[in-house]
Amino acid sequence: MRFFLIAGEASGDQHAANLIRALQQRQAESRFAGLGGECMRKAGCLIVQDYKNMAFMGVAAVLAHLGEVRRNFRIARTSLLHEKPDVLILVDYPSFNLRMAAFCRNHLPGTRIVYYIPPKVWAWKTWRIHRIARLCDLVLGIFPFEPAFYARYGHTCRYVGNPTLDNIRAREQEQTYARPRENLIALLPGSRRSEIEHCLPVMLEAARRAAQEKKEQGEEPPRIAVAAAPGIEDPFYNRWLDGETLTRDTYELVSRARSAVVNSGTATLETALLGCPQTAVYHVACSKWLGWLKPLIFSTRFFTLVNIIPDKEVIQELVGARFSRRNIEDELRRLTDDTAYRQRMQENYAVIRRQLGEQNAADQAAEAICSLSSQTNQ
Repeated sequence: MRFFLIAGEASGDQHAANLIRALQQRQAESRFAGLGGECMRKAGCLIVQDYKNMAFMGVAAVLAHLGEVRRNFRIARTSLLHEKPDVLILVDYPSFNLRMAAFCRNHLPGTRIVYYIPPKVWAWKTWRIHRIARLCDLVLGIFPFEPAFYARYGHTCRYVGNPTLDNIRAREQEQTYARPRENLIALLPGSRRSEIEHCLPVMLEAARRAAQEKKEQGEEPPRIAVAAAPGIEDPFYNRWLDGETLTRDTYELVSRARSAVVNSGTATLETALLGCPQTAVYHVACSKWLGWLKPLIFSTRFFTLVNIIPDKEVIQELVGARFSRRNIEDELRRLTDDTAYRQRMQENYAVIRRQLGEQNAADQAAEAICSLSSQTNQ
């Protein structure tokens, strides 16, 4: 079997690599090629373009790098036609991947198309659901509410489990003892340079003020550590740091921290599954219009997965106009000092884990893909 995978970000690279390994266990002689990163390469995939040359988010970033975006499409199209895969596997990265799905459907009609980690149509751009269903032979979701959402529009999506939880479980199996929380604030400012530039300075100011307040009260001030994103070099962060620790082991940091400030995204779910009390933040341009625009753009009550999965407010979302140094500082104080608040948050984290289930996402996805492939070859 020949598989072609497209992952455009660090998390997609990791999840795609796990899927490749699961497919190899079932199809030992298979060939893998695609767009991705080092994780996929180590799993045995021929990488024709590194995702680090593809991570452009937002209209402004895409326009600023339009030549590179067009080049990435050319590389993807040429490589896809050269490989002529039995199965094209799309991993998240919707704007690029949906265009590639359409290209594949038109030029390689015999190739089956699978979307693993499909776009978050339940949150926004719901109209995409019909395009996904039209282009893809199989849609494999990673949130337990996705099958019901697709069914509401007359389409099918299979829940295979959550790869983030799988990563957490694997780490827990390696750890042979329970680690106590340290007097430490973890800052997770995002995975893209624009996110970090907007969020990290405000995060740092709030954390420093929270630490100074403890010192003035005669208590030991918390240490502050920043999680660095894959592919972004240390000097990019160092211009804002003043004695704070910079680490590239996010799971280790969050496992030790007493509280965390997290840029909204998958990292909020990771932080919850690692059991660290947190608040989520996100910078929004023209944030004063967010309250008015939200019902027109977003389909969910909440912004973060930690609140969306249980459909209740588990953590505070300091998004748009609420994203400020003062609000972060107030929430850090609450996360540190309010024992009952921390306990409720931990109990809700346990509920989320149960909702995500016990199945391994990569194994379930590989089983579904191999079943689809066997149907094709009959």
